Amino acid sequence: MRKPMKTTASLSVTFIMAIVLTGCAVGTQYKRPAVATPPEFRGETTSKADAASLADLKWFEVFKDEQLRQLLAAAVQNNYDVREAAARVEGARALLGITRADQLPTISTSGGLTTQRTSANGAFTLPQNLDLTRTYGSVGSNLLSYEVDLWGRLRNATAAARADMLASEENRKTIVTGVVSDVTSAYYDLLELDAELEIAKRTLTSRESSLRLIESREKVGLASTLEVRQGQQLVQVAAQSLPIIEQQIAQTENRLRLLVGELPGPVARTQLLAQKQPPVVPAGVPSALLQRRPDIRAAEQTLVASNARIAVARAAYFPTISLTGILGFQSNQLGSLFTGPNKAWQFAPQLAQPVFTGGRLRSNVQFARAQQDVALVQYERTVQTAFREVSDSLVQYETVGHVRGQQEALVATLQDRSRLSYVRYRGGVATLLDALDADRDLFDAELRLAQLRRDELATVVHLYRALGGGWQ
Repeated sequence: MRKPMKTTASLSVTFIMAIVLTGCAVGTQYKRPAVATPPEFRGETTSKADAASLADLKWFEVFKDEQLRQLLAAAVQNNYDVREAAARVEGARALLGITRADQLPTISTSGGLTTQRTSANGAFTLPQNLDLTRTYGSVGSNLLSYEVDLWGRLRNATAAARADMLASEENRKTIVTGVVSDVTSAYYDLLELDAELEIAKRTLTSRESSLRLIESREKVGLASTLEVRQGQQLVQVAAQSLPIIEQQIAQTENRLRLLVGELPGPVARTQLLAQKQPPVVPAGVPSALLQRRPDIRAAEQTLVASNARIAVARAAYFPTISLTGILGFQSNQLGSLFTGPNKAWQFAPQLAQPVFTGGRLRSNVQFARAQQDVALVQYERTVQTAFREVSDSLVQYETVGHVRGQQEALVATLQDRSRLSYVRYRGGVATLLDALDADRDLFDAELRLAQLRRDELATVVHLYRALGGGWQ
């Protein structure tokens, strides 16, 4: 009996190899869709031939402030959105492992032991010396439980899961980039509020000094009560702004601490004027943006996954071939369980072909194609949005820098005007109204200058994020 068993096993192996070697996958190979890219970014002022980009620098090379670097390092490690994104990557990686395991054979073992006693008073009379207790044992190994991936259904399912995992990783990078941008922007907001508080305190001190001058002039009849009230009004306005700015500072500190995953509290920082701008902010080659920005790469991986799922849906039209094999031993006596005559084996190829599914298979393919169309639209929109964000940031950077320079000149002019107005007022040449107007204009201009300095720093942050900085 052994020779036929060997012949059957050889035929089985030949059958398996023939199936594997003649297998062919259904579906189309993924090709990156063509998208229009501009020859240069709108608003770019650097040389067209310069392929360097601000995004090629790491975030700690762009932002030189040591306090800011510490906050960014803490945020990358502790921010709740970053941690959640990292957990999603691990989940996607686990799903990839689960899906990929379907391509491999499953091997398991089993064993059993049954002890049975027959009644001596049953329907049949048994000899007196017969042992009524019997023990049955079995040990088996499922050597093969395997679906032959003849049409590439499992391979494409694995490819889709792998693309989903890569997309989740790119989404994590997108979130990290956003957190770096948010922390940096909040830090600059805090520095700008510190500058506003300093301006308000300096203005309050100046106005209190002016009020004392007006009160002293009133005592000798050189100023009226109306002028005193006008001076008091300016002092009260400056004093009123202090607690409002202090409230905004505390709230911004709390927001910044939340971004770095810490409880509300003070934040160590430097000064707004200590911040240094990069000497140049080149955008680089527009086509490189497709590979640099993680959100574009995530959208493309989603498109890859949707393309693979079309192949999975198409493969459901074709037969499913499964192979199972069992090898083991069975015996009613444990002592002879592993002897040759007790050997048992089984090999069972199975083929399943869907005949009627009520249109389910066709609908699955249509749904997969619709999902691919959605992914394609999202990819194209992500690309076009990226180009718009880069262009907006470049235009904003140039505009804010120009306006900030003009504002600095305006503040210098108003400082001189305010000084001369009070000199003329003390000399009785000009009215108090001229001096007070110059004081108000100077206060507003200094606040605006602080905001513009903050905005100029923020535009670098926005441009760095728009270019996909930190991941090249």
